[in-house]
Amino acid sequence: MRPYRAILSARFRTLLQYRAAAVAGLGTQLFFGYVLVKGYQAFYAATDAPQPISISQIITYVWLGQAMLGLLPWIADPDVRRAVREGSVAYDMLRPVHVYWLWYSRALARRTAPTLLRAVPMFVIAGLFLGLQGPASWASGAAWLAATVGAVLLASAIATILGITLLWTVSGQGVNQLVPAMVMLFSGFLVPIPLFPKWAQTVLYTLPFRGIIDIPFRLYLGHIPPGDAFPMLLHQWTWILVLVLIGQWALGRGLRRLVVQGG
Repeated sequence: MRPYRAILSARFRTLLQYRAAAVAGLGTQLFFGYVLVKGYQAFYAATDAPQPISISQIITYVWLGQAMLGLLPWIADPDVRRAVREGSVAYDMLRPVHVYWLWYSRALARRTAPTLLRAVPMFVIAGLFLGLQGPASWASGAAWLAATVGAVLLASAIATILGITLLWTVSGQGVNQLVPAMVMLFSGFLVPIPLFPKWAQTVLYTLPFRGIIDIPFRLYLGHIPPGDAFPMLLHQWTWILVLVLIGQWALGRGLRRLVVQGG
């Protein structure tokens, strides 16, 4: 495990240097979060029908989404993409580490460092001025933290698979165009899953994407009681295991057929 911890630590420290980008991204996310909040307020004001989630919870949900935006695995790792295109992926194959866990460690750093840079100021600003509420209870807060750990690992497993697909597609344009919309919709980032039609909820609750946004956020809100946290965490960890196994299998097949580009 020591080589992978070293890779994670080095990549994490490198990504922490992009503070100007984090500040610029924070401003953008504050704007889009404000637009989303106003849109939801307009929808809620236009109906008297009971809703499965309150407007105050929706506002908190939106700001949680903006704070944790960096977790979303919506593009293949740029470093892996560059390595495949330029042929330097051969160096990864020669390192005395497993290629899958090398790429997974990089994906883990990419999910955590940028998110940390933006989440802390977002929680402060949105908490003081924009309606972000604290966890529903201490138990909800603890369940949220546990689910957030699972969300990071799950998102990293998905991001690693996206990188592995580059062994076949090389350019990655198709994956980078298709996956963001799918992840944002199916995870509940754009619209909380309880607001979907019942038939759609049944499908979305079985997919892995809800483990990134829906599960941790609704535990935070208390919309999923802390007593129901275990099956939610089990859903996350089951998909983590499944996706890691799929990723290792796909990587093994890809590397056996790999033709190095460039040189």
